[in-house]
Amino acid sequence: MVPMRGGRQGGRHGLWVALLLIAAVAQAQPQSQPRIVAVGDVHGDLDSFTGILQKTGLIDASRRWTGRNAILVQTGDFLDRGPKSREEMDFLMALQKEAQRSGGAVHVLLGNHEAMNIFGDLRYLIPADYAAFADPRSEERRRRAFQEFSRQQASRGRAVNEAEWFAAHPPGFLEHREAFGPRGVYGRWLRSLPSVLIVGDSAFVHGGVSPALQALTPDQINDGVKSEIRAFDSFKQYLIERRLAFPFYTLLELIGVAKAETEAGRAEGAPESAEQDSQHVRLAQAFLRLGEWRSLHPDGPLWFRGYARWTDEEGAPRLAALTESWNVKRVIVGHTVQPNGEIVGRFDGKAFLIDTGMLKEHYAGGQASALEISATGIRAIYMDRQIEFN
Repeated sequence: MVPMRGGRQGGRHGLWVALLLIAAVAQAQPQSQPRIVAVGDVHGDLDSFTGILQKTGLIDASRRWTGRNAILVQTGDFLDRGPKSREEMDFLMALQKEAQRSGGAVHVLLGNHEAMNIFGDLRYLIPADYAAFADPRSEERRRRAFQEFSRQQASRGRAVNEAEWFAAHPPGFLEHREAFGPRGVYGRWLRSLPSVLIVGDSAFVHGGVSPALQALTPDQINDGVKSEIRAFDSFKQYLIERRLAFPFYTLLELIGVAKAETEAGRAEGAPESAEQDSQHVRLAQAFLRLGEWRSLHPDGPLWFRGYARWTDEEGAPRLAALTESWNVKRVIVGHTVQPNGEIVGRFDGKAFLIDTGMLKEHYAGGQASALEISATGIRAIYMDRQIEFN
């Protein structure tokens, strides 16, 4: 058989046409979205957390990432109450890197307890939290810090009870506060975390989005919270530089200093420093309005509980408006422990409440759980069963 003229060229042309057709068909088909797994409040219960992650197939028994291109979202409150808060942070920080190398992702949100640790509101820390930061030089640091504090107080005519001070500052306390500062390894990481995150067609936030914030975009909410944290850091550093506070001061102590400076006002007999003193007082007054900050306000994204408390009539139109505005199908939140220890879907599936009281020693009836969002649907995953949502 005599080959047709231009047969080789025609073959190439046919190959290109075939490749273009394959590409066009692939483009027309919906691309499969990575599986998303969301886990709510952990509160230092690393063992339960890693247990549920193994159950979902995201990690193995050695706590190494096996989720390939899956996406894990932890919605905040991994600190306080439980015994392994520091290990929790180490684990999450390492898992973020492992997941990224495998084509997946680990996103961690800022919860109200993370914000409290940044600000120095330490009401929910337990002795194990401080002990995790203690080292052989802790006693030396405590003694030196007490001496510096005592000298400062003596210069102001105030007596210090040594036993009370050491009881309030156990070994590891000073190291904990340094690690959570803006230059500390954990402090830097915590300050990088978002308050609101959108992945695919789902929005994630620790507490919720109140009507007061509903007109804002996720970026605006995130920027607002981070701006407040920067303002806090700046004011604390301002006080430290003027020897009015120490780096280890708690939030209550910083508030006490700000109140004292506001009440004292401008020092008499120094008119040449009037402008500087006035600015000093204004800074203290601005700091004392921190209760209005989004990061600390009950209606802020880290604290809001409306999704758990609203009636269906109250919540349905608000969630419908929010999801439409943000172009998502649902909002997933933690923060409020569900009384039956199970993940709850509300407002026609536009809100999912995923805090199931993982730290069972603190929350009676609680359990570890995860919410999975995939191409096949939405399901709650527990250690002993799975429940599909319609």
